Order: sequence, then C-alpha cells, then structure tokens
Amino acid sequence: MNAGEPLRPADIGTLDFSKGDGLMPAVVQHADTGAVLMVGYMNRDAVRETLERRHVVFFSRSKQRLWEKGETSGHFLELDQIRTDCDRDALLVTARPLGPVCHEGTATCFGNASVTNAERLAFLGTLERVIERRIAESPQGSYTARLFAEGPKRIAQKVGEEGLEVALAAVVETDDKVLAESADLMFHMLVLLRSRGLSFQSVVAELQSRHATKP
Repeated sequence: MNAGEPLRPADIGTLDFSKGDGLMPAVVQHADTGAVLMVGYMNRDAVRETLERRHVVFFSRSKQRLWEKGETSGHFLELDQIRTDCDRDALLVTARPLGPVCHEGTATCFGNASVTNAERLAFLGTLERVIERRIAESPQGSYTARLFAEGPKRIAQKVGEEGLEVALAAVVETDDKVLAESADLMFHMLVLLRSRGLSFQSVVAELQSRHATKP
C-alpha cells in the first residue's frame, strides 16, 4: 500500500514501529469536521484491535496495556479509517467521537474552539445531519420537519424569499443583518437540497469541478 491509502489488517506488518520502541504516534482527526481530536500511541496490537473493533484503541504508556478510548466514559471513537505517513512510522486516524473526547469534558483535547477555517465551514455538514434527523424523527414543534412536509414548492418559495432578503439587506441594512439573513438563506438551501436527495457536498464538488477547469 502507498502512503495515504486506508490501512488494512494485512498491512500492519509493513509499519515501522522500531523508531518508537514498539510504539508510534497516532493523530486522531474528526472524520467529518477535520478537527484534530487528540494524539495517542499505538503498538501493533492496538492497530489490529482498532481495525477489528472499529473503535479506536491505544497503548497506554502509563497503564502499560491496551486502552480503548471511552472504555470507562462511553465516549468511544468510532473508526473511519487509519492512514500512514510516507515513512510508515506515524498514523492518521479519522474517527467520529461519541461524546466529548477530552477527560475535561471538551470536544477535543485541545479545547472546544474551532482552530481552522475548514472546521468552521464543516459546521454546514453538521447542520445538514441535524436537518436529516429533524426530518426523520419529526419532533413536535420542529420548523424543519414542518417545512419539509410542505413539499419542494414551499421550500423553493422560502429560498426565494430568503434570497431577496439577503439582497435587500446588502443594500440598506447593517453587516449583522446581512449575516443573519445569509444564515437563513443557507439553512433553507440545505433543506431544499435535502428535498431533492442532494447534499451540500455535491455543491462543493460542483464548485471544485468548475475551479479545476479554469485556466
């Protein structure tokens, strides 16, 4: 396998644990937002158990044993993929946390704040999943569920209304008003995409495709 390809159980023998006396650093990154969640260490058994359990398992240097993240708190890290670097002596683990990652209660071991612009933009993906849950569960009083039930024409009408409000705010309102109206438009756009069975990622892919064809 090449660097960047998902690690399989058969690839564990190709990893270089010699530089770290049987251990190698494992950076854990949120599979959806890209946030760096924590850094741990893995030996061969930890890598193997992670791939088998589909929950992230480390080797605890203080306890001198394998340690499944969340084994006491229930805040497991559901595995997405493991990738290795070019020297095959470090790991990048992408996962989805089931609760706060840090023992101090924060979302990551580096605090709660979004560190990069990419993390902030990734909130749109989080919002998209919230919309999906509202539609699927249809909780009482949910504006999202009610709007979706009214059908594509009503959703399209709301997008048109919100787009007009953004345009008007840009001409005569404050920056705060422009931001608020833009947020409303983005939310309704996500609902519209969902009503057509489309995702925000599809829009991003379209923009990337256009950019790639530009000279």
